[in-house]
Amino acid sequence: MIQAIGLTSNARKEGPPAVDDVSFEAHGGHVTALLGPRGAGKTTAVRLMLALQQGRGITYFRGRPLHRIPHPSREVGVLLGDVPGHPARSVRGQLRMLCAATGVSVERADEVLEAVGLVSLRDQRLGTLSRGMDRRLGLAGALLADPHTLVLDGPSEGLSHRECSWLHGALRTYADLGGTVLFTTDDPKEAARAADHVVSLDGGKVVADQEAGSFARTRLRPRVAVRSPHAARLAVLLAKEARRAKRSVEVVTEDGSRLSVYGSTCADVGETAFRHGILVHQLADEIGDAGPQPGPAQTPQSPVGPNDPERGHGGEGGLVVPPGGGHRAADAGRREVANVLAPADAFTSATGMSSTPAAAPNEDTGASDAPVSKYVPLATDEEPSRDSSDRSAEAPPTLSPLPPPITVWSARSPLRPLRYELRRATGIPTGYVTVGLALVLSALLSLFLARIGHTPQPRLLAAWPHELPLPPAALGAGLLGAFAFGDEFRHPALGIDRGSVPRRLGLLTAKLAVGAATAVVMSTLVIACDAALLHLVYGGELTQVPADWLSLSASWLVLVVACAWAGVLASAVFRSTTAGLAAVVAVPIVIVPLVQKALEGPSVRTAEGLPGRLSGLTLVHWPFGAERYAAAAVRMIVQPVGGALMLSLTALLCAYVLTAVRPRVR
Repeated sequence: MIQAIGLTSNARKEGPPAVDDVSFEAHGGHVTALLGPRGAGKTTAVRLMLALQQGRGITYFRGRPLHRIPHPSREVGVLLGDVPGHPARSVRGQLRMLCAATGVSVERADEVLEAVGLVSLRDQRLGTLSRGMDRRLGLAGALLADPHTLVLDGPSEGLSHRECSWLHGALRTYADLGGTVLFTTDDPKEAARAADHVVSLDGGKVVADQEAGSFARTRLRPRVAVRSPHAARLAVLLAKEARRAKRSVEVVTEDGSRLSVYGSTCADVGETAFRHGILVHQLADEIGDAGPQPGPAQTPQSPVGPNDPERGHGGEGGLVVPPGGGHRAADAGRREVANVLAPADAFTSATGMSSTPAAAPNEDTGASDAPVSKYVPLATDEEPSRDSSDRSAEAPPTLSPLPPPITVWSARSPLRPLRYELRRATGIPTGYVTVGLALVLSALLSLFLARIGHTPQPRLLAAWPHELPLPPAALGAGLLGAFAFGDEFRHPALGIDRGSVPRRLGLLTAKLAVGAATAVVMSTLVIACDAALLHLVYGGELTQVPADWLSLSASWLVLVVACAWAGVLASAVFRSTTAGLAAVVAVPIVIVPLVQKALEGPSVRTAEGLPGRLSGLTLVHWPFGAERYAAAAVRMIVQPVGGALMLSLTALLCAYVLTAVRPRVR
């Protein structure tokens, strides 16, 4: 179950907070609707529950706050807004990537695709999905880890009646299997037909907390919709006949030609109009929305009787309410309420849905679905698991005047970062296109440089003219590295809300490893393709193996890998792909001249004789001539480009570590 206690957002500059002391419960095995008009604070309340927004309050998910659950995605499935996925990624690729992030097998992706009816669209790109299919994919992503709780913010917004019926059936089926479902909506009719419990918000406060049946009786009122050119005359006649028959009838004049008659039927209204010769253009039974009822949040509002003084006329009979009256109904769609709670056939076929019974404890947290009676602020993080007899014998604790502050916690994912990064990088054509462009551009440049001459062989094979700060292969590696974290912030599939990407060193290590492997493969392909093309066009004179090929190859690989790492770190720190690529280009253009100026002068020394000094550090000689590789690495570091790259990588890594550690310290 869910227990939200004292949810309060931070005060705005002008006006009250968007959410003020919101408390409610959503029980397991039930569907709970958080109802309110636009601006009532529904989304803010959900974000406070999920610790996505700072404020005050606490939310228990089966007895534990979210930050105390080891794997939150296995306890709470979330759908906020559209699916945050790359538009070029396939539906199956998106779910398989999320499987690696949540630590479940890839077979689970096919199960939830069958459950939500997207098997036929598994190879479809996310950018081509309709609104309804996007909602189904979002629900599939929320169900991947088989969570006990579903929290959905406006899941039916923009859907057709048929798609809403399917969604409500899916949520009902999930609740019947023992899960807890909480969704937000601004349509009271949807809340009445799809939920078991309705919590109404208005102005950031809870104005009603009712069962669905009580909610429908007190807020959704049956009425007769009438349209006539003589609406004012008909309203007076209906009120007069109701007074004469001593019946409680309320007539609301909505505009010049429309009436809403409460407490009567179409037959009675039609007979009255016929007897007095009044032309009627429309006569239909509808369900009207009486609006949020003021008063205590936990007490359902009783309908006003005919003798109630709040009626305004204090007597029996009819009542004509002019436009703008207190009980004017606001029916947005004027559609009949239909029973759409039948579960979808496709949804019930999911085999993984029934693996979590209603009363089973959580495997990750060990918490049961027992409700927490009340919230008592504690100074420690111990879980309240004491016996009830001991609790009753204690003195009543002193409640804090304010609920505890809500701290924004980063998402604890992915569980398998290397598998996730591989699926992320290979699931879209961006990486393949970048590598292909780097190969083609390098081949053309190498042919052009060989034609004009005066280019050293190492630069010729690497397609690196003196006019370019970096060769195409290094720029391509830097661009792929910038995409590694830039796409995370642009399409944050890891976060449960847009813009939230976990800053974890495991994820950084995986991205650096995949970026280095991609850079090595691309740089090797560039050298091989350039050598083969030069040999084919100009013969074998330009493709002879140089004597120092080993140190040249090491320098080439280190340069390309360093550019890839600079792109990864810069895009992670600055949260932008453009910033990552700019940092890569800034190394030879800005940082290298600064390093050269710093190294100019009589204090510059060379690394000459370094192999002999390195071999003298140990009593035995290094195996396989390792001192030569060490000397080549040191020579490259003392060069301006190598020193600039090392300086940039060190600064970016330190900045990333600081930004990853800072939220925990705060």
